[in-house]
Amino acid sequence: MTTPAKKIELYSGEYFYYCGIGGILSCGLTHTFVTPLDLVKCNAQTNAKDFPGVVTGFKNIYSGKVSHLGFNSGFRGLVKGWGPTLVGYSIQGLCKFGFYEYFKYKFSKMVGEDNAWKYRDLVYLASSASAEIIADLGLCPFEAIKVRIQTNPAFASGMIDGLPKFVAQEGFANLYAGLGPLWARQVPYTIIKFMAFERIAEAIYSVIFKTTGKAKAQMNKVEQMGVVFSAGYIAGVLCGAVSHPADTMVSKINQVKMAGGIGEKMRYVYYGNAEHPGTGFSGLWKGFGPRVFMIGTLTGLQWFIYGAYKVSVGLPAPGAAAPTKAEVPSK
Repeated sequence: MTTPAKKIELYSGEYFYYCGIGGILSCGLTHTFVTPLDLVKCNAQTNAKDFPGVVTGFKNIYSGKVSHLGFNSGFRGLVKGWGPTLVGYSIQGLCKFGFYEYFKYKFSKMVGEDNAWKYRDLVYLASSASAEIIADLGLCPFEAIKVRIQTNPAFASGMIDGLPKFVAQEGFANLYAGLGPLWARQVPYTIIKFMAFERIAEAIYSVIFKTTGKAKAQMNKVEQMGVVFSAGYIAGVLCGAVSHPADTMVSKINQVKMAGGIGEKMRYVYYGNAEHPGTGFSGLWKGFGPRVFMIGTLTGLQWFIYGAYKVSVGLPAPGAAAPTKAEVPSK
């Protein structure tokens, strides 16, 4: 993870390697940092009686008022699930950012330089969706463990004892029981995360150029990173809102202990039965406020860390910028 001594050739194997490392730092660190907020969000979705709100949820864990559910009091209780969070989202970040950059380059080469810019939204969409499908294969088992020990803390103390216990009791295949809802949550989220980021960054760079005459290439690193964080935060708010119902479904499904396929479990969560009422449409939106705040902050920080790492190793800051007249070659 050290800064390379020589200049990295763009779009080489080494380039994609460093993009992947940036993704590990970006996703692994930020998701682990917001574990307490994620913990409260998951329980607002699944244990609404003891977690009626964000502030109350934090107070109830810290003070020990939810010890009957298996939560430790104090800081230890608030970081429940940090282990699978760190591992799972580091793997996801490696694949998400590394493969996004790889597919964006490959798809752009396939359609040609002019078409790649003209139809850039389609390039962003295809690249981000393809990357996320791969990334979630790595994330899914650890997400299952994270949700289980966060919503049922008596199940295990952490990932080291929780993973083998989960496999022993429910089988390895059940680690992927939530893959469908996870894709439903993460693929739209990532498409917006990357498409919106690229377009918002492009718009910000355009405004700066029109008002100051400075193109992206003429801006210093601090100015570029300001654009990266701003575009990332706005994109995060948008994708957090779009992906929230699927996020609730993932949390609920990882609590379900029943035989059957993913479709049957989703119907059970939504409609319920005579003994257990389903969530219904409104129930899928529980925890919306804390999640949108969390995802907005998370995404802004992710893009900032990713951008800062790329710049630190001598690579261009992320974020597309429309070419200025001076930068368009004459024909």
